[in-house]
Amino acid sequence: MTAFEFIGRFEGCHKLKEGMIWPYVCPAGYWTQGWGRLVWKGSPPITKDTADGWFRRDLMTYEQWAYDLSPILFDEPERRQVAITSFVYNLGPNNYKASTLRKRVNVGDWDRAKVEIQRWVNGGGKKLPGLVIRRAAEAALL
Repeated sequence: MTAFEFIGRFEGCHKLKEGMIWPYVCPAGYWTQGWGRLVWKGSPPITKDTADGWFRRDLMTYEQWAYDLSPILFDEPERRQVAITSFVYNLGPNNYKASTLRKRVNVGDWDRAKVEIQRWVNGGGKKLPGLVIRRAAEAALL
């Protein structure tokens, strides 16, 4: 499974109305549009083609951040690359950079990485069921 397929399964492309994709507030409380892209409140609606283009470009950026922060991923199976890219896409490179998860990944301690990744299930100050499911799926890839 590619990162595009895996992340797309969890992000989804939401709020299609009248043929356009409108911004909305995600469960963590952030203005979002398309495939989980953060936007400003009041951003204009976009087409599905625009959302897909953003997703493909953003995904390349987040993959690069994952590899830059954890060069060990270059030598790991694609499933592990996908799991970490998904995490970075969802929570951002700064959270990953400061995490114990990254420390575990960078020394190849995959058993502890599976535990660490599943700790990141809160958004907006509460445990989110969607994040519990996503983190379990990411852990299964590690």
